[in-house]
Amino acid sequence: MMGSGKTTVGKVLSQVLGYSFFDSDTLVEQDVEGTSVAEIFKLYGEGFFRDKETEVLRKLSLMHRLVVSTGGGAVVRPINWKYMQKGISVWLDVPLEDLARRIAAVGTGSRPLLHQDSGDAYTKTLTRLSTLMEERSDAYANANARVSLEDIAAKLGHRDVSNLTPTAIAIEALEQIEGFLKEENGDFGL
Repeated sequence: MMGSGKTTVGKVLSQVLGYSFFDSDTLVEQDVEGTSVAEIFKLYGEGFFRDKETEVLRKLSLMHRLVVSTGGGAVVRPINWKYMQKGISVWLDVPLEDLARRIAAVGTGSRPLLHQDSGDAYTKTLTRLSTLMEERSDAYANANARVSLEDIAAKLGHRDVSNLTPTAIAIEALEQIEGFLKEENGDFGL
């Protein structure tokens, strides 16, 4: 989901693993001559953006030893799952209230799916994120590994997820990936 820290955590993971890092939104922007995602949505529509996103994911799926941060909506197209399943997919599961606080704090201008409805930024963002989560939760659940920020916070004795560092989240992601690999490989000591 948008604002979950995919890019930040992805960069940490890529450094730890010694892999290359790619952000699919950035690659789409580069493909459309440096046009921002928000502008792409405004100028060409969401369908155009999703087509570009799918093409980027197709190209990335042919590569090896990389960490990819996708846009939060990449999960809605089944073809994208075909490409994402060439690797290990990880869902960063952040409570919606925390996502809304993060996004509202920095503004919604770069988030094309957050409508500028009346009301305060937090309430508008939370309402829209709730709708998006209802639409996408089954798709997110297809991920090979789920990293629950609430679970990490509880393990570390924090009251809320806002105190978690990207490194703590990346460590949990690596543990979840290891668990997935053990399940897939019959626990052969990986």
